[in-house]
Amino acid sequence: MSELLSLDDYRGVAAELQIPDSAYIDGGYHRCGGDPLVTTNPADGAVLATIQMADEADVDMAVQKAREAFDSGAWSRLHPAERKAVLIRLAKLVKRNRHQLAVLEAMDSGKPVSDCASIDIPEVINTIIWHAEAIDKIYDDAAPVGSDALALVVREPIGVVAAVLPWNFPLLMLAWKLGPALAAGNCLIAKPAEQTPLSALYLARLAGDAGLPRGVFQVLPGDGPTTGQALGRHADIDMVSFTGSTETGRRFLAYAAESNLKKVTLECGGKNPAIVMDDAEDLDSVAEHIAMGAFWNLGQNCSATSRLIVHEAVKDDLLERLGQHIKEWRQGEPLDPVNRLGTLIDADHTAKVRSYLDKAADEGLTPVAGALSDTIGPVIFEVADAASVLASEEVFGPVLAVIPVRSIDEAVQIANRTDYGLAASLFTSNVKNAMRAARDIRAGTVTVNAYGEGDITTPFGGYKQSGFGGRDNGLAAHDQFTEMKTIWVDLSDRRPDAM
Repeated sequence: MSELLSLDDYRGVAAELQIPDSAYIDGGYHRCGGDPLVTTNPADGAVLATIQMADEADVDMAVQKAREAFDSGAWSRLHPAERKAVLIRLAKLVKRNRHQLAVLEAMDSGKPVSDCASIDIPEVINTIIWHAEAIDKIYDDAAPVGSDALALVVREPIGVVAAVLPWNFPLLMLAWKLGPALAAGNCLIAKPAEQTPLSALYLARLAGDAGLPRGVFQVLPGDGPTTGQALGRHADIDMVSFTGSTETGRRFLAYAAESNLKKVTLECGGKNPAIVMDDAEDLDSVAEHIAMGAFWNLGQNCSATSRLIVHEAVKDDLLERLGQHIKEWRQGEPLDPVNRLGTLIDADHTAKVRSYLDKAADEGLTPVAGALSDTIGPVIFEVADAASVLASEEVFGPVLAVIPVRSIDEAVQIANRTDYGLAASLFTSNVKNAMRAARDIRAGTVTVNAYGEGDITTPFGGYKQSGFGGRDNGLAAHDQFTEMKTIWVDLSDRRPDAM
């Protein structure tokens, strides 16, 4: 865990920050030709930077520079050990600038600086190092075709990749794409979310300082209809890797179909269940895990626990403990390291979350823990019907719907009653029930007796409308950024007509 500074120290870092205000194209900052994009601090509304969005011409230029860089082989054909060395230098520069990046992330996204400093930035460093170290440890294959031929199965970089990023974990989600994409030898164009472009632009300068050749990593700030669509439809982009809403993910599939059939991978939304059975051990620990899953980053997390499916025999006890835990989740200024919760990303998203609270009131629901106030914080509702709007739709806020059940079979059935399938957790001391349920739950990650997403070594992605085309993290992430080629060498003396 990274050390935390004081509030005064973080304010001092903020006062001295040199905030980037331009796109990063071809090895330097570049003023684009699109409309101005004003990025503000969600906590107080202060303007942090005004950036010109990348329009279609800027996208064309960035793609051209990426294609030139890829075709030159300056990165794609660089010796694997040399690519590794550059990415290790980048990780070291991120560590050296960790306080600046944590403050910038907190100011731009409203996330508590304690999370940015102790979770996000260390994980960014770890992700880059892990994929860098994998570069010279992933071997190609030779197929067993007999002595008359040699068949090589090799992985090659796919080419020019666009990474379209979310606003809830701006820098970490960039690292999830950047690490394996660059490790494989690709050139990467990142489009950060329009609400949170700053940390990606800061990282671009560090990447240049680390020795990445010009055009290999570029950052284009902009919105979805302008910059995102131009990337999605561009005929010279070979792949789009997207993390965000299912609705927007569908658009990138359509853009690919309507253009060059570029490869698309999607990591989208979730309506993630936590199942707690009556034989779960240490309910206080269970409550702590549920609170973390539901309320970390104010529930603005695709793998957030938004449904608690709990056995009726332990429901009241667990809810009482949950109520006590959320009282410890102090909310306030993001730069104050004593706060565990910051603020929702912007006014539009706040209105969306509040609309779900209004729908809950229309259904006659009242909080069983937490409270409704002008500042949206953790709140828990018990619902009698699993079809309730709070139990069926992705709120993407600090709202937990509680559904009582009488058996593990009923719990799994309700857990699977969703269009999503990203993550789930299960709390029980019965190993057979745990393994059977983990296999029956339709989700990409199922944790037992803990909330989590695995770690950098385990693939992350979803079933159904939560994912498409590939997985982040683990060696599987490298596969999605490569093409597989068979090279067949004939070693026989046979003539073609004798074959």
